[in-house]
Amino acid sequence: MKIVLARLCDIAMTLLGAVIAARLCFGETVPHPLLHCLFAAMVAAMVAVVFPGFSIYLSWRGRPLHPLFLRLIAAWVSVQTMASALVLLLGGMHMLSARWLLAWTMLTAALLLATRTFVYSLLRRYRHAGHDLRHVSIIGYGRYFDRVSRDTEGNAASGFRIVDIVELGAVGAEADQSTIDRDLSALKRVHDSIEANAIREVWLALPATAQASLQRCVDALRDTLIDLRLLPDVEALGVEEHGRALAYIGRPAISLSPVALPCEGITGKEVFDRVFAALALLALSPLMLGIAVCVKCSSPGPVFFRQRRKGLNGRPFSIYKFRSMRIHAPEQGVVRQATRDDPRITPVGRFLRRTSLDELPQFINVLRGEMSVVGPRPHAIEHDELYRKQISGYMDRYRVKPGITGWAQVNGHRGETERVEKMAARVEHDLYYLRHWSFALDLRIVFATILRGFVGTQAY
Repeated sequence: MKIVLARLCDIAMTLLGAVIAARLCFGETVPHPLLHCLFAAMVAAMVAVVFPGFSIYLSWRGRPLHPLFLRLIAAWVSVQTMASALVLLLGGMHMLSARWLLAWTMLTAALLLATRTFVYSLLRRYRHAGHDLRHVSIIGYGRYFDRVSRDTEGNAASGFRIVDIVELGAVGAEADQSTIDRDLSALKRVHDSIEANAIREVWLALPATAQASLQRCVDALRDTLIDLRLLPDVEALGVEEHGRALAYIGRPAISLSPVALPCEGITGKEVFDRVFAALALLALSPLMLGIAVCVKCSSPGPVFFRQRRKGLNGRPFSIYKFRSMRIHAPEQGVVRQATRDDPRITPVGRFLRRTSLDELPQFINVLRGEMSVVGPRPHAIEHDELYRKQISGYMDRYRVKPGITGWAQVNGHRGETERVEKMAARVEHDLYYLRHWSFALDLRIVFATILRGFVGTQAY
């Protein structure tokens, strides 16, 4: 929502700058008003398309604002240059006022900077009052670790709140086993408290030479969904000036977590998901009504089957499916996957599962914002707890919304995963999707699902 509002604000400031510049340059009568209006509309459309490419809608929490302002000005000047060049090529430049263009460019630049300054000023006050703070755990050693902890605690306006501080002991090559064991115990405590304290990030403030300790931290927190950042003590190496380019609360930072989808990509994907889901539910409503009647007639019980799954960032939600099995009492804490010739499956349910028509109600989940049309398939929570310890990167699947269909499914990885190798192959495809996401890839998966993804020998 913040990104959408920021983009709408930039477009509004662009058009407001054009109106003010026209009033200052022309007064009441604007020469060639239609041409000037069309040019302003074209520039506003280009702002919507070009600005995200300058990464100005990324989270700027804890980072200095002047690089953002420089990117903002660069984006605006680029848009005006491209628009002017296009009109020049079309031969209409002589009909536009150069004085108006210059005034518009300068006024809009001032408006863009002013609105950003005002918003971030309000945001700092809001965060200083204790709101919109991202919970952080800091792990480290030595004076540098103490300075990072102290600076963060004394700068609530940056948007972070420390909820846990862990000082390690085994950071040198001569560390004994008992010290290493104490560190591992502390890291396990951090791992266990991540969900309880809603910790969003873990910072590792370690000396550049503490490689073994860094590896222990990464291994201990690998199967979590927090953002893991390394804040190395580069000042000890005498390269403080160079580190400022990557400043995070005034210090260089390196992300050790897989990168999720870009913010501008998430916004477009959200719009696509909601529109696609609404149209799909509208178009498929007669089919879904017929399936509901068949399910109800096939065996006693509800039409829909609901089960708790994990969504974006591991938040649980209830997934909807057409019921394909007879009502039975599940074992506590155990999810038994459907197998070939499973006696629990009804004849209608077997057809629905074979054709994946039982998944159609998940468009309701998409419309509610809990799922995406394309993304990694969500697994039962019990399976998540089982496989997160066995498969590296398993939990990274939940850095995006789960999908009705995905890259793994259209590549044949569906159905029962009776061996760890089968689940590992599915996860490998999910992580490929995460690393190579694009709208083109989403459309490719949607078309592949429609053409060949509904029927498969692995679905039963």
